[in-house]
Amino acid sequence: MKFGIFLPPFHPPGQDPALAYERDLELVQWLDDLGYDEAYFGEHHSAGWEIIPSPDIFIAAAAQRTRRIKLGAGVVSIPYHHPFHVANRYAMLDQITRGRVILGCGPGALPGDAYMLGIDPATQRKKLIEGVKAIKRLFTEEGGVTIDGSWFTLNDAHLQVKPFQKPHMPIFVASLFSPSGMMAAGELGTGLLTLLGFVKGFGELRDRWAIVEETAAEFGNTVDRRDWRLTLPFHLADSRSEALSDVREVGNLLVQQYFAVPTRQATPGQPGAIDAMPIEQLAEEGGVILGTPDDAIAKIRELQEISGGFGGFLNMAVDWTTREKTRRSYELFARYVAPVFTENLGSIPYSWQWTLARREKLAARGGIGVKLATQEYLDKKAAREKEDGAVN
Repeated sequence: MKFGIFLPPFHPPGQDPALAYERDLELVQWLDDLGYDEAYFGEHHSAGWEIIPSPDIFIAAAAQRTRRIKLGAGVVSIPYHHPFHVANRYAMLDQITRGRVILGCGPGALPGDAYMLGIDPATQRKKLIEGVKAIKRLFTEEGGVTIDGSWFTLNDAHLQVKPFQKPHMPIFVASLFSPSGMMAAGELGTGLLTLLGFVKGFGELRDRWAIVEETAAEFGNTVDRRDWRLTLPFHLADSRSEALSDVREVGNLLVQQYFAVPTRQATPGQPGAIDAMPIEQLAEEGGVILGTPDDAIAKIRELQEISGGFGGFLNMAVDWTTREKTRRSYELFARYVAPVFTENLGSIPYSWQWTLARREKLAARGGIGVKLATQEYLDKKAAREKEDGAVN
């Protein structure tokens, strides 16, 4: 299983954006040091909380500070861009990072963004499909890509520079409230980013991947659960009470001001809307993990069971506590949670139990060795003393 971060980011409004960006970059560097696999960055243009307008620029900056972690768009809002530009930018990023780029795609989530750009929300999902198909052709075809699209045109087009990864970097489609993201992943034959927690998605978790498979079969594509990422916010500490105390103030603010109704322009009961509940209630309902590494392990196992299996787990990151507590939360996860699912603990637990079960026998044998070594030294010492006495 892959582990990583989904960084929209969520910064409480009212702070210096330059410092917020620096904090995000420092966090990605810390995750790289800890051995996390993937980091995804969002694209948003309104609402105040999510302040990265260009994932590709952020990826370029993060690439200079990291060594191995894969860096992804989470996601590019395809209807906001000509597909030719998206293909060119991400092919270049893939080259300069030597194959560390992931292209996440979506239709655009915030109503305010589409409104400012004059985009009809009813067309966004279809534009996503049309745009990603064009991008895949540009990645894989030598040239002659001509498309008279519903919202863009390509005339005998080609990319001068293809992606470093062949035939192209991994492509994912985001899934939020409706089945459209799952259907798009199936039609396009891509991976799926499923956002959980602060949003209510369509259907049961196991049914969501079934939609991907059904649609893929309809379009002659093959999809793999290993290309399914689940995102869920977590914050870990030494106890549940400490974890809750760390994030309560900003967590409540995020639920009330962003996810419940105002920012998403939803009404209670509408798909995607959640009630303006306290963060501790959301944690009790499974919408966020606030607790210890054991709580995170239990939740991921639960998600494996109810989903039928998936290939990666991402923390939907929130800037809701101090830098030090945030860094420690990610370290606790990397030290104690991830190895359980990557099977990187090896035989360490077995070896510990094996030693405990044989404590008396091993102690006795160790005692024999100590006695023999001690006696050997005493014998040699006595022999030297006897030799010295004879000489004198």
